[in-house]
Amino acid sequence: MTKSAYLNARLEPELKANAERVFKGLGVSTSEAVSIFLHQVVLHQGFPFPLTIPNAQTRESMAENHTKLKGYGNGTKMMNEILSESD
Repeated sequence: MTKSAYLNARLEPELKANAERVFKGLGVSTSEAVSIFLHQVVLHQGFPFPLTIPNAQTRESMAENHTKLKGYGNGTKMMNEILSESD
């Protein structure tokens, strides 16, 4: 089947760029990724992943300011701190 249909979508530029980076890492173009997604929609007769409305606890967690969370440079630092707290 020849590809002759076009799909236009308005996206946030940062979202598009981030997705394109992922696709490049996977070795597919954005066009191929959209085609894969649409094939999966047809195969599943709906979204190929669950869509749910978050419960109250999840919404509360999503609304929290997570910028104040402590970060670690690597897993070893994190594990050392966790293990030192358990003593």
